[in-house]
Amino acid sequence: MRLEHYETERGERLDQVEIAYETCGTMNANGTNVVLICHALTGDAHAADSKSRQGWWGPLIGPGRAIDTNRYFVVSSNVLGGCAGTTGPASLIPGTDRVYGSKFPLITIRDMVHVQYYLLRQLGVRKLHAVLGGSMGGMQALEWPLLYPNDVARAVVIAANPAFSAMGLAYNEVMRCAIQSDSNYLSGEYAAVSRFPEDGMRIARMIGMITYRTAQLFEQRFGRQFSSEQPLDAEVARYLRYQGDKFVARFDAESYLTLLRAMDLHDIGEGRGGMRAALQQIKADLLWIGIRDDLLYPPTEIRQAVELARTCRVSATYAEIDSVYGHDAFLLEFEQLSELIAPFLAVTNLDEQAL
Repeated sequence: MRLEHYETERGERLDQVEIAYETCGTMNANGTNVVLICHALTGDAHAADSKSRQGWWGPLIGPGRAIDTNRYFVVSSNVLGGCAGTTGPASLIPGTDRVYGSKFPLITIRDMVHVQYYLLRQLGVRKLHAVLGGSMGGMQALEWPLLYPNDVARAVVIAANPAFSAMGLAYNEVMRCAIQSDSNYLSGEYAAVSRFPEDGMRIARMIGMITYRTAQLFEQRFGRQFSSEQPLDAEVARYLRYQGDKFVARFDAESYLTLLRAMDLHDIGEGRGGMRAALQQIKADLLWIGIRDDLLYPPTEIRQAVELARTCRVSATYAEIDSVYGHDAFLLEFEQLSELIAPFLAVTNLDEQAL
C-alpha cells in the first residue's frame, strides 16, 4: 500500500511511502475485530505462519490459537524506516535511482504508529480490538492508545518501558559506534559505491544478542566449551559470530541505525506534560508483561509503570514471564504468552463502538 505524502513528527516530508503488510483472518462488517501486531527492532510483517515459511509469532496466531484468526482479523506491517518492504533508508528516493541512505529523516515510534493508522484506515478498520507488540513493538503498542485513544480498546505491551532506559541508550550507542566506525560505512552513503559495513553490523548484532539473552542461558548452553577444530575458539564466540553473519545478510545498516534512534527517543511523556499526564490520557485496557532477568527492560521498572498507570485510573494489569531466555522470551515462550494473551483478548462482543 502507498501513502502519497507523510510528514514526520519532526516536520520532514516523505513522498510515496510504501507500506508492506500482511493479514490473516476475516474482518467483521463493522471493522472492529481487528488485532494489530507490531514487530521489534529487526522484525518484519511476517508475524503469522504461511505455507512458505514460519512467522516470528506463528505459534500465537492462527485458528484456535491465542490470537484466534477464526475470531480476529490480524494485521501486521513493517515499520516506517524498516528494510522489509516499507519505505526506509534502503528505499529509492522517488523519481531517482538513489537510495535515501543517511538522508532518510529522523523518525520516532509515533511516526511508525501514524503510518500504521493510515494503513488500517485504508483497510476499512474502524477500531482496533487490540494492539500487541514486544520490545520496540511494545513501544508502538503503548503509543497507540495515546495517539489514537478512541481507536483502540486494549493494548498488550511486552518487554517495553514507557521511556527508553539509560541502559538501553548505552547499549544502542555501542552498537551505533560499531557500525559507524566501520571503514565501509562511509557516513551512511555506502550503497552509492556498492559497499556495506559488514564488520560493524556483525559486531552490533553480537552485542545485541548478548543483551537479548541471559548469563544463565549462555552457561547452560555453552559453558566453557571450545571448538575441537580451533582450541582457542569458544563455542559461545562461534555462536555470536554465526548470529552476526546471518544478520549481515538480511538487514540494512542505515535502517538499523534509524530504528535504534527511534527507540532512543521513545518517551510517552515527551510533549504530553510528563509520564503521569500521558498515562492519564489512556482509555484502553492495558496488559503489561515483564520478563524475569530481562537486561534491557527489568520487570521492576515495568511494575512501577503499571502501578503509576493504576494511580492514573488506567485499567492496567501486570504479568510476568519466567524464562532463561531473558529479553528474547517474547519471541520464544509461546505457551506462557498464550496463557496471558488469550483471556485478555477474549470478549463476548466484538462489535465494539468507538469510545
